[in-house]
Amino acid sequence: MKKGLKTALKAALCVLGVLILTVGIYAAYVFINWYRVEDNLPLTVETTGREAERPLAVGETYRIVSYNVGFGAYSNDYSFFMDGGNESRARSKEAVNENIGGATEEILRLDPDFLFMEEVDVDGTRSWHINELNLVKEALGERYLSSTFAQNYDSPYLFWPLLEPHGANQSGIAVFSRYPIASALRRSLPIEESLMKLVDLDRCYSVQRISVPGSDSELVLYALHLSAYTSDGTIATKQLQMLFTDMLKESEAGNWCIAGGDFNKDLLGDGGEIFGISGPEYTWAQPIPADLIPAELSVIAPFDADDPVPSCRNSDIPYGDDNFCVTVDGFVVSANVEVIGAGVVDTGFRWSDHNPVYMDFILR
Repeated sequence: MKKGLKTALKAALCVLGVLILTVGIYAAYVFINWYRVEDNLPLTVETTGREAERPLAVGETYRIVSYNVGFGAYSNDYSFFMDGGNESRARSKEAVNENIGGATEEILRLDPDFLFMEEVDVDGTRSWHINELNLVKEALGERYLSSTFAQNYDSPYLFWPLLEPHGANQSGIAVFSRYPIASALRRSLPIEESLMKLVDLDRCYSVQRISVPGSDSELVLYALHLSAYTSDGTIATKQLQMLFTDMLKESEAGNWCIAGGDFNKDLLGDGGEIFGISGPEYTWAQPIPADLIPAELSVIAPFDADDPVPSCRNSDIPYGDDNFCVTVDGFVVSANVEVIGAGVVDTGFRWSDHNPVYMDFILR
């Protein structure tokens, strides 16, 4: 073998060795830094110290809103790499501020008594290390007496896509209430045990307990964001079974129970058909099996047959007529909660890949 060829071969082997070592070190870093938040973790309840303008009462009408704000990245022309699109981060700090600000303005127009927000980043590469929770609190002012934040995941640095890595991101679920939250708890949901856990990361729901003056019962609010990227279809079922079991226990104890958020399930049963785009490539949002829902609980899928508006768009392409759309955001209530109405606000997906959803209800 000629000397020049030997030298080139050695150089190629050295480069290959460095690449293998680098990949090995990175894989070790990811596995070492991956962790799950402990189950039944008490959450800090932040309060303004003010009294409620009126006490929470049986027979009164209240409004609850849920809004997945998509870590402040999803303007309506944004596409996300995990959904088959091109982008992995918010385009700029200015874009994050604009999208979170716009989403909060939509919330203020709805004027809810209780508010759930999902995918709120507190520190993330993808969101330019902006604390979005602080942005929301500043915009909401002192409208709410109590709030909680439950970390939904805290990912190691994802070095993909190579030219603009998604990075390390800490994100969660924020809850705001016009009435004092007595206590709150973070419940860890079942997740995959395979390598897919590195993509879907941690998942949880938070449980907020609110006293009702003059009653021995409580209003129990469950704020959630269930798994989206799973290869094991049983995971979503296990997550819902855990939630429903928890809600049934509280309902049987005489409490009012409301769960809300991003279920990542087709709550209408056939959103693709309803909203005009369907196909085998869009199978991530499956209906909740009817036999999974206890008779004592009801799924509230916000929908107006005369003016159907989806709560979520698939972000493989910018928003337009060719988007797959579906309603994955909604609520589950116990039998002693009377639902007056529920709907989806059509924002044109201007601030997020989700639209806000609301529900008006009465405690019976």
